[in-house]
Amino acid sequence: MLAAPLAIDVRRGAIGSLGTVLADRRIANEGRIAVAVGPGQGSQIAAELDLPHCEVFKVEGGSVDVATELGKKLRAGAYEAVAGIGGGKTIDVTKYAASMAGIPMVAVATNLSHDGIASPVSSLEHESGKGSYGVTMPVAVVVDVDYVRAAPQRLVRSGIGDAVSNLSAIADWELAGREQGEPVDGMAVTFARVAAEAILNRQDSVDSQDFLTALAEALVLSGMAMSVAGSSRPASGACHEVLHAIDQLYPGTSNHGELAGVGALYAYFLRSRYQGEGESRLEDIRACLLRHGLPVVPADIGLDEEQFARAVAHAPSTRPGRYTVLEHLALSDDEIRRSVGEYAKTVGR
Repeated sequence: MLAAPLAIDVRRGAIGSLGTVLADRRIANEGRIAVAVGPGQGSQIAAELDLPHCEVFKVEGGSVDVATELGKKLRAGAYEAVAGIGGGKTIDVTKYAASMAGIPMVAVATNLSHDGIASPVSSLEHESGKGSYGVTMPVAVVVDVDYVRAAPQRLVRSGIGDAVSNLSAIADWELAGREQGEPVDGMAVTFARVAAEAILNRQDSVDSQDFLTALAEALVLSGMAMSVAGSSRPASGACHEVLHAIDQLYPGTSNHGELAGVGALYAYFLRSRYQGEGESRLEDIRACLLRHGLPVVPADIGLDEEQFARAVAHAPSTRPGRYTVLEHLALSDDEIRRSVGEYAKTVGR
């Protein structure tokens, strides 16, 4: 069942609505509010807010340990709600901590790097790499487009890759439905597809206020799709298996959204090459990524073809039990290497 946010405010000056959102008695009866801020613009925003009775916690990093420590502080302080202000790491940490403390969370995004803004999933680092953890969806989402515009442009563009990768995730889910009898939630699919289509063929760029608003809304809608599905299925398929494999094997290679875009493009190449379908989607996604200066081939993210092939071979192990085009084709190591070479030659032409 969809647990939709009480409020979604995406516009210029939206940060000014945070006090009103937190004053909603459905969120906090007595006004005992905590604010978690990241190292970037989060501290600046917190200083500008008129929230005299809140306590501010600094979030350094995006690990399970950091999230657990924040969760303990929230629980010990008997706070009624927490607002997480910052980028993806800060919001993921705060979502996890709020779930641990059993209190509602308001997400205040300062960049649009991926669809974790409103999702029921936190992506956190641990001693073996990075994992995804189920959490409670934020009760409200605030995206101030002015602050997003001030963030590094690469972080804004990377959200485009994550949004359009929904198309690959949906194709994988529908494949699992046909081949494995896995239930496919039509509403979740619709939300995820609308989010991707809202960005895919737009001709304006992140320099446009309208584009930033559309991207913010698309990423929030992706989060709602995951909430409907009860998992990351409508926004995470082979694209994210490849993403997580690269993160594990070659940490620090690139950011989440950029890797999601490359993973989606490669997955569509496999569908086109081995299943004779999805070629028009392949071209649409490639054109979108290139239009926004996002990577499309392994060399664009600093990997050679052999390294990328190794990540593809490792990818299914990152999501045991998830059926995607990678599991369906079950290519041998030699076949993967050949496919990656063909992919780089075809897509990078």
